[in-house]
Amino acid sequence: TAAPTSPIAHAATNAAPVASAAASLQGTPLHGTTSAADDFLDWTRIVFGLISNRFDHAATTDLLVWAAQTFGTGLSVGTSFGTSGIVLMDLALQVNPDVDIFYIDTGYFFPETLDLMRRLEDHYQRNFRRVSTQMTIAEQEKRFGPRLYENDPDLCCHVRKVLPMSQALRDSTAWATAVRRDQASSRRNTPLVQWNERHNVVKLAPLAHWTEADIWNHIAEQKLPYNELHDRNYPSIGCWPCTRAVQPGEDLRAGRWSGREKIECGIHWDVKQPTRTAH
Repeated sequence: TAAPTSPIAHAATNAAPVASAAASLQGTPLHGTTSAADDFLDWTRIVFGLISNRFDHAATTDLLVWAAQTFGTGLSVGTSFGTSGIVLMDLALQVNPDVDIFYIDTGYFFPETLDLMRRLEDHYQRNFRRVSTQMTIAEQEKRFGPRLYENDPDLCCHVRKVLPMSQALRDSTAWATAVRRDQASSRRNTPLVQWNERHNVVKLAPLAHWTEADIWNHIAEQKLPYNELHDRNYPSIGCWPCTRAVQPGEDLRAGRWSGREKIECGIHWDVKQPTRTAH
């Protein structure tokens, strides 16, 4: 008698054929009036939408196991060392201790963030892949003037975050992120699985349905290191020039780019075109 299939294996078996089908869809006519590239994008949205729906009520580990089995060494986990990123890292390492984990060093990390990174590397006994922009802060100031983060924060994020992300995912086929639906209104409809046209990868959000309480419960249960700034009313931590503590009752991301309409850096969602070219 064959051994029973575990729920995790069952999820992976059912979803993998759907994902692999995407690789053969390019050029398949969808409605006959668009280019093959447009048809391919339409098909990938449908395919990965189906996969996302399939995992929407499954355990987070099911999705991570499927991703590890489907993409192998092509799976990369991105982190900025926030609480959600720590939990995602922890779960991904339980599935595959050798999974690629990278971070984008903007040059503007808080000292507490750098300290946390070292503590996490000690905790897991491994290093994380560092990715950074080709432009130093000194070169940036020479080209665009001082305090670009104040004068043109969209361009600053583009230079120091968005452009390096393309480098980070150059050899990847799937990108796991720690985006959650409860973090901001712009993230409310985040799918668990989607096609990312900008980087030509499958983008995963395994923690999309987790809450802030879920995240902290996991950190406490697993005794994971976390950023000391969280104990000083910094629920969302980015670059030090653009992050402040939040007041009681404020949105979790109210301390990011405070006083501006800007709510995203551009890594996960497009922001307005930078006013000056970064190239």
